[in-house]
Amino acid sequence: MNTSSRFAFAVHVLALLSMQEGVPLSSDIIAGSVNTNPALIRRLLSMLAAAGLTTSQLGAGGGALLAREPGEITLLDVYRAVDDAQLFALHREAPNPACLVGRHIQGVLTGYIGDAQRAMEASLATRTLVDVTADMLDLEQRTQQAARAAGR
Repeated sequence: MNTSSRFAFAVHVLALLSMQEGVPLSSDIIAGSVNTNPALIRRLLSMLAAAGLTTSQLGAGGGALLAREPGEITLLDVYRAVDDAQLFALHREAPNPACLVGRHIQGVLTGYIGDAQRAMEASLATRTLVDVTADMLDLEQRTQQAARAAGR
């Protein structure tokens, strides 16, 4: 029962690329920011490239770049690029049909899960990489202001 971190990693990668404003980044540099293995970043970049969100520049000084403007990349685009599963999964094995709960739990949960999935996707569709980076910069500014105020 693991929750995928691919979405969070992918948003991290894309936000980092967005803030580079067209300067390509190697998987090693990106991995350093995410604090993970460069091979994992390369696999993630491959998924993002397949979805048309990133591209790569070959040669010396090459690396990953955004394939579209940050304001054109929604978090729903990112979610769909890297997570192929529903937000919540049902039982891997069919529950016991001799039990009242086992007989009906999947039918009941299917509707609830579908509602939650649609709500999450609708929310993600309203947010872009521009929103992510703006919120990060705002948070950084507030953090620095609080640190300065604490130092007084």
